[in-house]
Amino acid sequence: MSVESNNPGKDLYKESGVDVEAGDALVDWLNESNSSKSKVPHADRIVSGIGGFASLFRIDFPEMKKPLLVTCTDGVGTKVKLASQYNRYDTVGQDCVAMCVNDLICTGGRPLMFLDYYATGKLDLKNAKDFLKGLRQACHDSDCALVGGETAEMPGVYHENDFDCAGFAVGVVDEPKAWGAHRVKSGDRLVGVSSSGFHSNGYSLLRKVFEKDMDQWIDQLLIPTALYVRLAQDLAGQVDVHAAAHITGGGMENVPRVLPPDLKWVRKNWEPPSLFQEVIRRTQISEEKLKNTLNCGIGFVFVVSAPDFEKTCSVIQKHRFKAYDLGSLE
Repeated sequence: MSVESNNPGKDLYKESGVDVEAGDALVDWLNESNSSKSKVPHADRIVSGIGGFASLFRIDFPEMKKPLLVTCTDGVGTKVKLASQYNRYDTVGQDCVAMCVNDLICTGGRPLMFLDYYATGKLDLKNAKDFLKGLRQACHDSDCALVGGETAEMPGVYHENDFDCAGFAVGVVDEPKAWGAHRVKSGDRLVGVSSSGFHSNGYSLLRKVFEKDMDQWIDQLLIPTALYVRLAQDLAGQVDVHAAAHITGGGMENVPRVLPPDLKWVRKNWEPPSLFQEVIRRTQISEEKLKNTLNCGIGFVFVVSAPDFEKTCSVIQKHRFKAYDLGSLE
């Protein structure tokens, strides 16, 4: 975690709009709050983390035959506009983590470490801390170590409370056990997992849809993206998962990305939750089109063998998600 600076003298730099001392204070706060190693996932693998120029992490997986690193990056999109508009930064940190780790686990891999990028016109310590508290908790809930990042003050690029954020996740998967289209077979069943809301996609549309009565909807619009890591890990230990898809922008169009081209998905329909029904009512868009635009209540999909269908639903429900029967492959 560092702050952009060429250090031509702190006073001179501060006059230009960049407060190096505020950035240093943020790093100090993060290090102090991480002082207990027992709170940090994979603490025994972290050689050096937050505060340096780069992080060092041990990679030794004797239990794996062919360990592969899994990497991914993503952001929160224009949902950050609502966070800054309502001065609520405590949930988008989880969004930032979830958008990355939910992609990562689609390989069957497990997250190891995470880095973030947070950019703003003027660093507000309270807002940055709120963001990082949510981000750090989401990392913990995803068994992922926050090992570093970048905090950039960019006056002239970002104005007033504007900010942006992005995440970078690294994980590992044993190649013989990796999920994907190569494992999917005719007869496999598709099981959907409920979303927590709109997650972090479609907000350019949603901000227009709700712009006239945003105050009434802001709590639901800022619900953070659900984390599916612990569910995926639990499920992998109990059934033979063949593939998985994170339902983001494009909705159900994400699922064919993990299916063989020679198989047909006979999809079962489901009723979108009331939040999505409201979007349909206001836009007059067809339900089918919306299902290929937003997640419409389903944030993740597992592809499993037919005999494992009931067990898969049971594990999903144990993690307090709703399971959806989305049909089969033929």
